[in-house]
Amino acid sequence: MTTDERDDTGEALTVGDDDAGARVDVFLVRRVEHMSRAKARALTAEGKVRVDGRRVKKGHRVSPGETVRLEELPAPTDFEPVADPDLELTIVHEDDHLVVVDKAAGLPCHPLRPDETGTVVNALVARYPEMRGVGRAVREAGLLHRLDNDTSGLLMAARTAVGFTHYATELTERRVDKRYLALTSGFVHAPAFIDWPIAHDRADRRRMVVCERPEDADRMGARPASTEVLAAELVGSGGFSRVEVRAKSARRHQVRAHLAALGHPLVGDELYGGANLPGLTRHFLHASRIVVGSLDGERLDLRSDLGPDLRAALAQLT
Repeated sequence: MTTDERDDTGEALTVGDDDAGARVDVFLVRRVEHMSRAKARALTAEGKVRVDGRRVKKGHRVSPGETVRLEELPAPTDFEPVADPDLELTIVHEDDHLVVVDKAAGLPCHPLRPDETGTVVNALVARYPEMRGVGRAVREAGLLHRLDNDTSGLLMAARTAVGFTHYATELTERRVDKRYLALTSGFVHAPAFIDWPIAHDRADRRRMVVCERPEDADRMGARPASTEVLAAELVGSGGFSRVEVRAKSARRHQVRAHLAALGHPLVGDELYGGANLPGLTRHFLHASRIVVGSLDGERLDLRSDLGPDLRAALAQLT
């Protein structure tokens, strides 16, 4: 990165002849490490980009000699996670190539910033330093899949590159049986198969949307997703169902979005219109079982019981 000045107010760059006429967001992408067009536009809209001391719009074209000052630098997209030896993890399986964690609700899977701690990955690299550099991204250190912050239960991570290749292939080929327990509104019919693609909601970045029509899936760039409702039973008299589902694909919010699209959002899932239940401070979803073939040919069948908060939620309905 060509840098003319750095101080407590940010980064300052002088526009050269080669950048003359470039849009300011394009200029920032060219000159600032880890900068994306989306981030450059957002910083410009927030007034954190100034040209010769003036706020400008993202379409402003820079001229030679101008000083572009950036008040906030983007975080690197990938980085070495900090080891967090004080964060406790519940390990349900451990061998030379694989670790399976029983993740607590509210615990993020991996850090989003270089200085962040308090995630599963931070604890894993403290306990298994050989995980560093394993997997698709350095900051994810061996993670084979993810769970939402407020989803509890079983999470797989590889200790070695060989292990990552094996288990990632098992997941990609949909040979891993991943099951979840959920509490939903209404009576859910079982068995059932939900095969609607999922896309990011362009109106709300926190959500995913289900595309029932092929033309909507094409327009929104949706990805295939399938969820099987294996079993369901009514709970109490308040119109709730305790549901077991299998999700062989691993799309963001897949179970939550699919069940909500059926008209049965998870209890406690405000983002998808779920009903509130006194004392429950998160959505009712728990990754309860994983069945997978190990490197040595053994069939692993790993299980996790509902946590105290989910058991208490069920108890008040019965």
